[in-house]
Parts: sequence; C-alpha cells; structure tokens
Amino acid sequence: MNWIKTLLAAVIGLLILAVGILFTVHNTEPVSIDLVFFTLPEATLSLWLILAFVAGGLCGVLLSSLTIVALKTRLSRAQRKVTNSREEIDRLRALALKDSA
Repeated sequence: MNWIKTLLAAVIGLLILAVGILFTVHNTEPVSIDLVFFTLPEATLSLWLILAFVAGGLCGVLLSSLTIVALKTRLSRAQRKVTNSREEIDRLRALALKDSA
C-alpha cells in the first residue's frame, strides 16, 4: 500500500513538472508588470505567473499556519481545563468517600 502512494506521488510530480515545462515553453513573451506605484522589471510571462502562483501558495501556507497555531492554543487551554476539572472531581469523590465512611 505504501509503494502505491509513493508511485502515485511520483506520477503526479512528473505530471506537474511536464505541465510546468510546457507552460514555460509556450509563454515566452516578455512583459513588465505595472503596479500602481512602481513597475516591475521585464520578464517572461511564464516567470511572472509561476511567481504569482508560488507567492499565493506561500501566503496560503502562512495564513493556515496562523490558524493552526491559534487552534492548538485553544486546544491546549481546553485540555488544561479538562485536566483541572477531572482533578477536582477526583478530590470531591475522595471527600465524599471519607464523609460516608
């Protein structure tokens, strides 16, 4: 089963590489990106599109990482509350057993 996952990952990786190469070969026109306050240097269209794709992916990873950190913080806080509640329940049970004896 593990080798199937490895094979599938390799095939998908090669497919993405092939599409990237074809994309680069077919988009060789030089363009300059004009932003509101400055103009980026001239480069091929494929380079700008790939850079935009990578920048978007990195932004997505960064934002999801921030969300994950916030959720882990909430989880650890909730686990601490559960632990404290269990300890308090155990203490109350022990007191109830001492009182009834």
